[in-house]
Amino acid sequence: MTWDDAPSHVCRGGDCRALAFCCPPVKPCPILHALDDANISPQDYMDIKDKFARETRLGEGARTCFGSLVWCCKTSKPCPLRDIVLKSIDMSIDEYLTLKRNLSEALVGNNIDNGKENINALADAFSISKEEATKVLHDCDNDLRMAMKLLRMKALENSN
Repeated sequence: MTWDDAPSHVCRGGDCRALAFCCPPVKPCPILHALDDANISPQDYMDIKDKFARETRLGEGARTCFGSLVWCCKTSKPCPLRDIVLKSIDMSIDEYLTLKRNLSEALVGNNIDNGKENINALADAFSISKEEATKVLHDCDNDLRMAMKLLRMKALENSN
Protein backbone atom coordinates (compact mmCIF):
# COMPACT_ATOMS: atom_id res chain seq x y z
CA MET A 1 0.00 0.00 0.00
CA THR A 2 1.15 3.50 -0.70
CA TRP A 3 -0.55 6.88 -0.38
CA ASP A 4 -1.86 7.78 -3.83
CA ASP A 5 -4.02 10.69 -2.65
CA ALA A 6 -1.50 12.15 -0.22
CA PRO A 7 -2.30 15.80 0.42
CA SER A 8 0.01 18.61 -0.48
CA HIS A 9 2.12 20.02 2.35
CA VAL A 10 0.20 22.13 4.87
CA CYS A 11 2.26 25.16 3.84
CA ARG A 12 1.07 24.61 0.24
CA GLY A 13 -2.61 24.43 1.15
CA GLY A 14 -2.84 20.75 2.04
CA ASP A 15 -5.42 19.57 4.54
CA CYS A 16 -4.68 18.42 8.10
CA ARG A 17 -3.74 14.90 6.92
CA ALA A 18 -0.53 16.55 5.70
CA LEU A 19 0.58 17.10 9.30
CA ALA A 20 2.44 13.81 8.77
CA PHE A 21 4.86 15.76 6.55
CA CYS A 22 5.39 18.75 8.86
CA CYS A 23 8.33 19.82 10.98
CA PRO A 24 8.02 20.47 14.70
CA PRO A 25 5.99 23.64 15.36
CA VAL A 26 9.02 25.76 16.23
CA LYS A 27 8.16 28.90 14.28
CA PRO A 28 5.02 30.67 13.09
CA CYS A 29 3.76 28.84 10.02
CA PRO A 30 0.57 27.25 8.66
CA ILE A 31 1.11 24.16 10.82
CA LEU A 32 -0.35 26.08 13.75
CA HIS A 33 -3.61 26.61 11.87
CA ALA A 34 -3.67 22.95 10.78
CA LEU A 35 -3.16 21.86 14.38
CA ASP A 36 -6.05 24.09 15.44
CA ASP A 37 -8.22 22.64 12.66
CA ALA A 38 -7.34 19.12 13.77
CA ASN A 39 -7.89 20.07 17.43
CA ILE A 40 -4.36 18.93 18.38
CA SER A 41 -2.10 20.92 20.69
CA PRO A 42 1.48 21.46 19.52
CA GLN A 43 2.70 19.30 22.44
CA ASP A 44 0.29 16.47 21.63
CA TYR A 45 1.39 16.66 18.00
CA MET A 46 5.04 16.30 18.97
CA ASP A 47 4.22 13.50 21.43
CA ILE A 48 2.27 11.52 18.80
CA LYS A 49 5.06 11.90 16.28
CA ASP A 50 7.75 10.99 18.83
CA LYS A 51 5.81 7.85 19.82
CA PHE A 52 5.37 6.91 16.16
CA ALA A 53 9.10 7.40 15.62
CA ARG A 54 9.91 5.04 18.50
CA GLU A 55 7.53 2.37 17.18
CA THR A 56 8.33 2.48 13.43
CA ARG A 57 11.22 2.90 11.03
CA LEU A 58 10.34 6.59 10.72
CA GLY A 59 12.40 6.98 13.88
CA GLU A 60 15.53 6.41 11.84
CA GLY A 61 17.41 9.25 10.20
CA ALA A 62 19.56 10.99 12.78
CA ARG A 63 21.17 12.97 9.92
CA THR A 64 17.89 14.61 8.86
CA CYS A 65 16.95 18.17 9.81
CA PHE A 66 15.11 17.21 13.00
CA GLY A 67 16.75 13.87 13.75
CA SER A 68 14.26 11.38 12.30
CA LEU A 69 12.19 10.66 9.21
CA VAL A 70 9.02 11.25 11.20
CA TRP A 71 9.59 15.00 10.67
CA CYS A 72 10.46 14.77 6.98
CA CYS A 73 8.38 16.06 4.10
CA LYS A 74 6.62 14.43 1.18
CA THR A 75 8.83 12.78 -1.42
CA SER A 76 7.58 15.14 -4.12
CA LYS A 77 9.66 17.84 -2.42
CA PRO A 78 13.37 17.37 -3.11
CA CYS A 79 15.43 16.69 0.02
CA PRO A 80 18.89 15.16 -0.19
CA LEU A 81 19.08 14.48 3.57
CA ARG A 82 15.84 12.46 3.60
CA ASP A 83 16.76 10.66 0.38
CA ILE A 84 20.22 9.68 1.65
CA VAL A 85 18.66 8.23 4.80
CA LEU A 86 16.00 6.34 2.83
CA LYS A 87 18.72 4.83 0.66
CA SER A 88 21.03 4.02 3.59
CA ILE A 89 18.29 2.15 5.48
CA ASP A 90 16.92 0.56 2.30
CA MET A 91 13.44 2.06 2.71
CA SER A 92 11.42 2.39 -0.47
CA ILE A 93 9.31 5.43 -1.25
CA ASP A 94 6.24 3.17 -1.03
CA GLU A 95 7.18 2.08 2.49
CA TYR A 96 7.93 5.68 3.48
CA LEU A 97 4.56 6.93 2.19
CA THR A 98 2.70 4.02 3.76
CA LEU A 99 4.27 4.85 7.13
CA LYS A 100 3.45 8.53 6.63
CA ARG A 101 -0.16 7.61 5.85
CA ASN A 102 -0.29 5.54 9.04
CA LEU A 103 1.19 8.49 10.92
CA SER A 104 -1.44 10.77 9.44
CA GLU A 105 -4.16 8.41 10.63
CA ALA A 106 -2.59 8.40 14.11
CA LEU A 107 -2.66 12.20 14.09
CA VAL A 108 -6.08 12.95 12.60
CA GLY A 109 -7.76 9.61 11.99
CA ASN A 110 -8.91 8.52 8.59
CA ASN A 111 -10.13 12.06 7.91
CA ILE A 112 -11.29 12.53 4.36
CA ASP A 113 -13.62 15.37 5.32
CA ASN A 114 -10.93 17.98 4.62
CA GLY A 115 -10.56 16.73 1.06
CA LYS A 116 -14.32 17.01 0.64
CA GLU A 117 -14.23 20.51 2.14
CA ASN A 118 -11.59 21.54 -0.41
CA ILE A 119 -13.65 20.09 -3.25
CA ASN A 120 -16.81 21.82 -2.04
CA ALA A 121 -14.95 25.11 -1.57
CA LEU A 122 -13.52 24.98 -5.11
CA ALA A 123 -16.89 24.04 -6.61
CA ASP A 124 -18.64 26.89 -4.79
CA ALA A 125 -15.96 29.52 -5.38
CA PHE A 126 -15.61 28.84 -9.11
CA SER A 127 -19.18 27.70 -9.89
CA ILE A 128 -18.04 24.32 -11.19
CA SER A 129 -19.25 20.79 -10.53
CA LYS A 130 -17.80 18.78 -7.68
CA GLU A 131 -16.50 16.30 -10.26
CA GLU A 132 -14.55 19.06 -12.04
CA ALA A 133 -13.26 20.38 -8.70
CA THR A 134 -12.14 16.86 -7.77
CA LYS A 135 -10.33 16.45 -11.09
CA VAL A 136 -8.55 19.82 -10.83
CA LEU A 137 -7.50 19.13 -7.25
CA HIS A 138 -6.22 15.67 -8.25
CA ASP A 139 -4.36 17.12 -11.27
CA CYS A 140 -2.71 19.61 -8.90
CA ASP A 141 -1.50 16.84 -6.55
CA ASN A 142 -4.05 17.90 -3.89
CA ASP A 143 -2.43 21.35 -3.73
CA LEU A 144 -5.37 23.65 -3.01
CA ARG A 145 -3.44 26.82 -3.84
CA MET A 146 -2.34 25.47 -7.20
CA ALA A 147 -5.89 24.31 -7.98
CA MET A 148 -7.21 27.79 -7.19
CA LYS A 149 -4.59 29.41 -9.43
CA LEU A 150 -5.43 27.05 -12.27
CA LEU A 151 -9.16 27.72 -11.93
CA ARG A 152 -8.55 31.50 -11.80
CA MET A 153 -6.54 31.27 -15.01
CA LYS A 154 -9.32 29.27 -16.69
CA ALA A 155 -11.90 31.81 -15.54
CA LEU A 156 -9.80 34.66 -16.98
CA GLU A 157 -9.44 32.82 -20.31
CA ASN A 158 -13.18 32.25 -20.49
CA SER A 159 -13.96 35.89 -19.74
CA ASN A 160 -11.93 37.11 -22.73
